[in-house]
Amino acid sequence: MLVRVSFTACAAGTVCLPLMGLIICVVISALHHYKDSTRTHCQVENYLPSISASIGLCPECHIWRICVGLHSAPRFIVAFTYFKFYKLCFATRGPGTTLAYVNLGFAIFETLGLLMLTYVSSADIYSLHGVGFILFTLGSFSHMVITCHLWKAIKSYSVNQADAKSHLWKVRLFLLNLCFSVFAGFFYIQHNLYCEVGSYTLFALFEYLIVFSNMGFHFTAVWDFRNHGIIIACGL
Repeated sequence: MLVRVSFTACAAGTVCLPLMGLIICVVISALHHYKDSTRTHCQVENYLPSISASIGLCPECHIWRICVGLHSAPRFIVAFTYFKFYKLCFATRGPGTTLAYVNLGFAIFETLGLLMLTYVSSADIYSLHGVGFILFTLGSFSHMVITCHLWKAIKSYSVNQADAKSHLWKVRLFLLNLCFSVFAGFFYIQHNLYCEVGSYTLFALFEYLIVFSNMGFHFTAVWDFRNHGIIIACGL
């Protein structure tokens, strides 16, 4: 038996899993583990739990791991779908094909990094957790930059307005992600150097915005594959 699922539904489900998981974890942490999730080494007042604090407590950690685990398989499928799409688009354009391979590698790095950050906490194996953070950060930024570049080329010869819309929102969300990352880094450093009240709260806020903009960037796939679907084969 063959079951066809629209790509829009697949993309929405893939993005909603970590989104809802994160929101649930933050709400549970704020309501039931407020002191533990907002405590910092500076011992100053903090009003928002960071993402790492929210997903590091129980049962939040189990909720987050389930959501990311279910989310990761479709992410790999989408990465390879984009790779095949780029190879088709740039079959007669050499540099685009090379970038398609590079972009696939960074997309895989991003997902593997997310899995390492999720399943290996800093309290368990700090060095491996750090490797996961580097993989996720490097993969995420590089993937977004190359994707924006590839879609700029696609937009230049496409007559479909959806392609131009997709490129525009990819660029917007990447720039937002970059700005949020700069602000998060600034407030994190300020908190560690000066222990100012509210600095870590602002860091946590921009950390949420980084994740939301990243999810929004990946959600633009609904425009890229709007008329496509995924066929699932079921049988003995």
